Amino acid sequence: MENIAKKVAYLKGLFDGMNFDTASNEGKLFSAIIDVLDDIAIEMEDMVDQLDTVDQDLGDLEEYVYEEDDYCDGDCEGCDGCDFEEDDLYEIECPACHKVVPFDPELLDEDDSFECPVCGTVIDLDVIIEDEEDD
Repeated sequence: MENIAKKVAYLKGLFDGMNFDTASNEGKLFSAIIDVLDDIAIEMEDMVDQLDTVDQDLGDLEEYVYEEDDYCDGDCEGCDGCDFEEDDLYEIECPACHKVVPFDPELLDEDDSFECPVCGTVIDLDVIIEDEEDD
């Protein structure tokens, strides 16, 4: 990108050094072309800055998504992958993937359901509690 800006600056200097009559048709054309190239070079610099920002944001997002993807089942000793204290953590078997998943009852939404962190199935605790009472 820096190379394009240098080349446009070189063309500007070349044009100025050739003493084109900017009132002539050729002078107007070359002047307009160089102005457009200069605008494109400036826009490209802005786009590169924006792409760098997007790239950084995407890197942060990938890190969050893929590092959080390593599911902790709570069976490991000294695990710091869970955000909960052991006393605050409850476990339930997901009816879809049959993994035992932890949940914090304080984080439940109004209808007593939450999303399984392994498979994404919405687990409705009211239905599971009723099924257990029937057994």
